[in-house]
Amino acid sequence: MCPEALKALNDANAGHTRAYGEDTYTERACESIREFFETDCEIFFVFNGTAANSLALASMCQSYHSVIAHESAHIETDECGAPEFFSNGTKLLLVPGDHGKVSLDAVEKTILKRTDIHYPVPNVLSVTQATELGTVYSVNELQGVGELARRYDLKLHMDGARLGNALVTLGVAPKEVTWKAGVDVLTFGGAKAGLAFGEAVVFFEKSLAKEFDYRCKQAGQLASKMRFITAPWTGLLTDGVILKHAGNANERAEELFQGLKELPGVEVMYPREANSVFIKVPSSVATAMRDRGWHFYEFIGGGGIRFMCSWDTTSEDVGLLIADFVESFNDLD
Repeated sequence: MCPEALKALNDANAGHTRAYGEDTYTERACESIREFFETDCEIFFVFNGTAANSLALASMCQSYHSVIAHESAHIETDECGAPEFFSNGTKLLLVPGDHGKVSLDAVEKTILKRTDIHYPVPNVLSVTQATELGTVYSVNELQGVGELARRYDLKLHMDGARLGNALVTLGVAPKEVTWKAGVDVLTFGGAKAGLAFGEAVVFFEKSLAKEFDYRCKQAGQLASKMRFITAPWTGLLTDGVILKHAGNANERAEELFQGLKELPGVEVMYPREANSVFIKVPSSVATAMRDRGWHFYEFIGGGGIRFMCSWDTTSEDVGLLIADFVESFNDLD
């Protein structure tokens, strides 16, 4: 946990209070989120991102509906069918797009592909900011996404697990890439921003929040000691803390990007726009890096190696990683 969130958590441990979110800490957290986005909205807190995404999508869909998303979206590749499960069968329709961003042409073709009763009705368009490939939608791109969703009467969901990193990259107010761009429901990431756990489901279109509290309860996401999920958010959202830490993550990723791209044998797969770097290296180098104690994924982002920088990654950390890559390549000679 980042120290600001940990302090807020310790403050919430000072004594007893009312349960199930009827406490002042939860109230303050909700107000902090409303101030962050500069709008009134309905907010619910759950334990993790899979629950946040799945329940948010379920709130916008009937079982015979479909959700259009990028083929690399987390809701498709990393949530074990949870969106379909919690929506009682809503189908995910996948579209391509460069660097993890949905192609608007592909989205439109998917919407218009079929309108007969035998096909699931497209009802939600879901985008990820920053994307699973570490890229960032610009304000203009999101406005285009929002316009397309409105044109076809689709609701717009945003997976904002790394929204803070995208905001730092863009340098704009949070409202510019959320509700002002047409986002109806946002899953706002806390764990990847410096919390121990806890995500916020933010309903900018408040009518969609009807009975969402019951969805949370039924899904095992209603915490009795809710303040321990919510209080850390106040630490994260006070005095620009979330953006400060996201900025550190982005800067360290840039250092990593610059260091790795100069190494012979390293292929950088995508632009570095947030806090991740994707590369391809010979399998023998990947094995050598694992033998040196490094852990990384190769099933995300088209078969490359993914490195993520966190709120507390240091330049020393980055330097150690690059140095081990250099030695691993030298061992091949």
